[in-house]
Amino acid sequence: MTHLIEILLPVTETFGQAVLGDIRSELTHRFGGVTLHVNAPAEGLWKDGREVETDSIVVVEVMTDEIDRGWWANYRKALEQRFSQEEIVIRASQVERL
Repeated sequence: MTHLIEILLPVTETFGQAVLGDIRSELTHRFGGVTLHVNAPAEGLWKDGREVETDSIVVVEVMTDEIDRGWWANYRKALEQRFSQEEIVIRASQVERL
């Protein structure tokens, strides 16, 4: 079964073409390809207590046949440090190739 892995990266002060280039290279090397949705950052909203927080985000996608959960947990932690974030969302969905 093929999986689509999506990484939701916040557009922050540390976000730049060099950082994005590093992520592009890392994921291309490991998975053989990557898709970055960078031209129109999405807006993420969530409630934090009574207030609504907002972020601009870029979505990074890779496809893989197997999920190495340990590798992804370590990569998420590294991204959280790189972007100075409490949490970076990485999610996986099963996909069917048509």
